[in-house]
Amino acid sequence: MIGFVSTPLISINASCKSRHISQHASLPRLFQNVKPISRIPFHSITFKTSPKVCAALTMSSSTTHSSVNIAILGASGYTGAELVRLLAVHPYAKITVMTADRNAGQAFGTVFPQYAFGDFGKSLPSLIKVDDITDWSDIDIVFCCLPHATTQEIISKIPLDSVKVIDLSADFRLADIDTYAKWYGGEHKAPELQKEAVYGLTELYRDQVKSARLVANPGCYPTAAQLPLIPLLKKNLILSQDIIIDAKSGTTGAGR
Repeated sequence: MIGFVSTPLISINASCKSRHISQHASLPRLFQNVKPISRIPFHSITFKTSPKVCAALTMSSSTTHSSVNIAILGASGYTGAELVRLLAVHPYAKITVMTADRNAGQAFGTVFPQYAFGDFGKSLPSLIKVDDITDWSDIDIVFCCLPHATTQEIISKIPLDSVKVIDLSADFRLADIDTYAKWYGGEHKAPELQKEAVYGLTELYRDQVKSARLVANPGCYPTAAQLPLIPLLKKNLILSQDIIIDAKSGTTGAGR
């Protein structure tokens, strides 16, 4: 599954249709401009342009699977390190490119000593700068683990016709670029890609995620809030304008 920031402790209060309470938080502001993806196993992703990836990620006991070449941009951060930990036990994931501009030239095990030993740690490529990637033809999936507002320009240079991108920042989570500018304090630098990006829980948008070229991974708070609320809203059992979300997270939620 994709999603490594610890899930917050969350409690939700909502008005039933038969009872109206004072408004504390506006649900439309939470959902209106968010394109509700979240956790999807690699074998559930389909690719329009890469037969190799399709073959590798289609689960079947009667076929032999090849590995999928993965690039991790921003591998030396908290999110990148967690991603490496998860991919270490994935049977079809092969990490072939890892970037970390400030640690370029170093072994990943130098930055994270737990990967200095063992076959997996020794198999990891040395860290390079993003600009050092000049050929994307041998990469099947790119995970962007870069800080908010830095991913947009980088992704716009990746050939999405042959590479699937999963962005773990907030850069493509909001469908409306004006809403993005309001909450993140600057214009979006890849508005066309913003329109294309698929963001939502796979419990709700699994088919869209399968065929998407650019996937915007959700944050932990929206995921924890949407999963219980959306079914109730769809059944018209609660009022959308009277929802209170009280969410708390430990230090791991801040990447520590």
